[in-house]
Amino acid sequence: MVEERDGSELVFNQPAGHLEPGETLAQAVVREVQEETGHSCEPEHIVGVYLWPSRAGPTILRVAFACRTHDVGGRPSDPDIVGLHWLSRAELATRQLRSPLVARCADDYLAGHRYPLELVCELPRTP
Repeated sequence: MVEERDGSELVFNQPAGHLEPGETLAQAVVREVQEETGHSCEPEHIVGVYLWPSRAGPTILRVAFACRTHDVGGRPSDPDIVGLHWLSRAELATRQLRSPLVARCADDYLAGHRYPLELVCELPRTP
């Protein structure tokens, strides 16, 4: 888990972010994990696809991945990240979470939800 600033609050979240122009979803996962944790990773499975109509802003679409991490020991480059934590599900339940998506993704991962990466069909950009 990453501990990050959300306005004036400190909250816990999985590494997450947005797509950069021209980036595939798998490339975004690798980049976001690197930026937010300092670790390199390789996406192995999709855990789930989640839609959450946030009260505070736009509807969030999250695609959660299970990844194999490598080079554990780097440092986050994202200035909003204040800490990295390996937490049990019981420990996670005692933390302030960024959204209900955090707990749901953890629960689905622990329940064994795994879908092939090919579930996401990325079409090439057309001229």
